[in-house]
Order: sequence, then structure tokens, then C-alpha cells
Amino acid sequence: MLVIRGENNHKPPQFQVCLNDLFGNDFNNLFKLLPEFYAKLKREKGENVGPCIVSGSFYGRLFPDKSLHLIHSSFSVHWLSQVPEGIENNTLNIYPAKTSPPNVFQAYAKQFRIDFTNFLKLRSKEIVRGGCMILTFLGRSVADPTSDDNCSLWEQLAQSLHDMVKEGLVRESNLNSFNLPLHYPCVDEVRDAIKNEGSFSLDNLTVFQVNWDPQDTDYTNTNDSIDLGQKHGRNTAKHIRAVTEPLLTSHFGNSINVVALFKKFEKHLAEHLANKKTRYFNIVISLTKNE
Repeated sequence: MLVIRGENNHKPPQFQVCLNDLFGNDFNNLFKLLPEFYAKLKREKGENVGPCIVSGSFYGRLFPDKSLHLIHSSFSVHWLSQVPEGIENNTLNIYPAKTSPPNVFQAYAKQFRIDFTNFLKLRSKEIVRGGCMILTFLGRSVADPTSDDNCSLWEQLAQSLHDMVKEGLVRESNLNSFNLPLHYPCVDEVRDAIKNEGSFSLDNLTVFQVNWDPQDTDYTNTNDSIDLGQKHGRNTAKHIRAVTEPLLTSHFGNSINVVALFKKFEKHLAEHLANKKTRYFNIVISLTKNE
């Protein structure tokens, strides 16, 4: 007999739903329906119904209790669950920039702290005692949030959008209300969050840098030639377009000329790289679930 509500002191079972990634599946709309599904389940089965876990956002439950021995996440947790609140004054920027007010940096740091703590707490329920978790994500090399490896890339994209505003191709109000939901933490932010949450021990923390252009293997020169800057700017723009185009079209609508935007972005990147080769700063951590 399947016990749903925990009658006779039985602990309610947990249900896991695995979704097949088939052509034609619309997971975006499916995940939007989940809150109503969970609310309906509680209305019909009661508050004590066992959790039904549908793998979706990693800021929610993904797996049943104590079901995993190893978790690996690659370039995910620097993405926030939402754009931080209270940053309406971050005008003409799309991310914390050198010209951003202090409250913007504080809001992004706070949102990362909330999200990363929640991520650790949720994964601690899913992993067995002594289990291992390895995370790789983008960060910044110093505590100063105005460092080049934190700001420069997104400042070039913001400048490209600003160019389109001046040409009448994008509304300034739309640019002022657009901010990216990501945060590049410094090492101390990561260490503090792990220590304060308390579910894991930090076994190892390693950092490494990679060029913006994934095809650029030159780690000796500190700037590009004009020709190389154009090549690396073009490749970097393609890479960033793959990541940001859904966010841009969702906010600005289909009227935004994405091709024109990233042509401008490519030019700004080439100019920046010819002056200074800024690199991604990556953090890799190995954690063990505490007793």
C-alpha cells in the first residue's frame, strides 16, 4: 500500500520525476507550472504529503534525501536566482560596474550570499554523510568588486547597448531596467558562506584564469595586436551571445537587433583587448558533507 500522508507514523515517501530532454519539449513553460502543481498537491493531499521533486532550478530540490555520493557542478552557481532588489539606480549599467553606486555592489553580494547558502543547504540534504561535492564557477581575483575581471566584460556589453540607445534602436528606460542575474564572488566570500552555512567542510580551493576567447592560447602577452584583438573579440562575442541572448530578448523583446548589438560588442571587445587582455577568474572547490 502506498502511504501518501504518513499515516501510522510512516514517513511520507519522496517522489522524483525525471524529465526526458526530447525535441519539442518546452521545459520553460513546464517549470513555470510547477508552483501551481505543488500548491494543488498540498490542497488535495494535505500539508504532510511527501515531496515531489521535479528536477529544475538548482536553487530548489533536485534529488531525494541522501541519494547521492558525488555532486559536480560546472559554471552554474555564479548565476543568481534573481536580479537583486533595490538596484534601480544602476542606470546605464547591466551589472555592477566601476560607475555603479555602492548599494549595487552590496545588493549583488547579499543575493549571492543568500543563494549560495541556500544551494549548500539543499545539496546537504541530497548527499550522504561523507559525500563529496565539486563546484567550478566564475569569480574575481580580489575583494574589490570594481576589478577588471569582475566588471570589464559586461561594461563592454553595456556600452554596446548604450550605443544602440543613442542610435534610437533601444529605449533608455529598457536599458536602465536591465541587470544581469550573476555575481562573481571573491575567494573570501566563498569561504565565509561555506563556514557560516556549516553543512560542508572545505577540502580544497583552487583558482585558475582563462582568456575571454576560449580559442586564445596566448597567456604571455598582456594585450593583443589589432588583428588578434579583432579575432578574439569576435570569438568572445559569439560566446557571450550564446549565454545572454535569451535574457536580452526576454527583456528588450524581439524588436532588438541582436546581430547589430553583438557587432558593436565585438568592436568594443577588440578595442579593450588591444589595450589589456582581461581574463576570466575561475574558482574550483572540493567539499565533504559533515558528519
